[in-house]
Formats: sequence, structure tokens, C-alpha cells
Amino acid sequence: MDAAVERAMGVFWSRGYHATALPDLLRATRLSRGSLYAAFGDKHSLFLLALDRYIADAVARMDVELAPAREPIDGLRAFLAGYLDRMSGANGRRGCLLVATAMELAGQDAEAGRRIAGFFKVMEARVADAFSRAKTAGKLVDGVEPSSAARILVCFLWGLRVVAKTAPTRITWQATVNALLDRFIR
Repeated sequence: MDAAVERAMGVFWSRGYHATALPDLLRATRLSRGSLYAAFGDKHSLFLLALDRYIADAVARMDVELAPAREPIDGLRAFLAGYLDRMSGANGRRGCLLVATAMELAGQDAEAGRRIAGFFKVMEARVADAFSRAKTAGKLVDGVEPSSAARILVCFLWGLRVVAKTAPTRITWQATVNALLDRFIR
């Protein structure tokens, strides 16, 4: 089942929820129609499992990059570098399943919207914690409030994920990320 969810995630990620048809999922998961329905119920249930998988992977990466044991500025730089990697080249053109889902479904699908909003809160909390630790260490510019800086950075990243789909050039985005981070840190 894990492999089938992983493969379905790839289809939803590449095509979007509405553009993904049952034959696409059957081909990707290598399941028969009856097996797919028996295992997952329906397309929407499988999609939510795929979205949960994507979110779990993203949270696991954040937990490594922004680990409390890590120096907070190094953690923030690692976190941003990971996003830059995922936004560059072919990865950038593929985009982000969370951003695509937010754009396609968040206003119409309560379950998808709840998951996306929950992820954004987790992300913002992890980034705010890193900024708080940086502030305690005296590494934030005077007047920078960690939760506001986190909200700005998260909004910036999601906007950048959208823009990067059209021009996935790491050099440009690295300079932009550095310029923003330099507004917050000493």
C-alpha cells in the first residue's frame, strides 16, 4: 500500500487532482480497479493519503534542517537551501504538491484545505522557533520579531514556489533568498 500511495502521489503531483483520472491511478499504482477501491475507497481518499505522505516527508525534512540542536542560522540556511534545490531545474518545473493543491482545491475541499493549513502552521512554528533561538543567541537584527519573520519567510517561500515554476534558476532565487534573510539576521 505504501508503494501505491507513493506512486499515486507522483501522479497527483504531476497532473493535479482534477486532471488525474482513474486509469492514470490504476497504471501508476499497478492495481486493478477493484483492488484500488478495496484498498483506498476512492480517488479522493487516495489523494488525501498521498497528500499526507507528501506533508510527512516535508515535515521530516524540516525537522532535520531546523533541528533545535543545530545552530539556528545554519538551520535556516539549510532549510532555505533545501527549498532552492526543490525549486531548481526539473524539480522547479514540477512545482510543489502543497502549493498546487492549495491553488486547486483549498477553497472547495475542506479536508485538503485543513491539511494544507495545518502544514503551513507547522512550518511557520518550526521557522519561528529557529528565529527565536537566533534572537536568544543575539543573531537577529534589532526589532525583528520571530513569529512575524517566520510568517514573512513562509509566505515568501510559497510565493517563490509559484514563481519558480516559470523560471527555475537557482542562482536568481539564491540571491533573492539571501537578500531576504539578510533583513533578519546580523
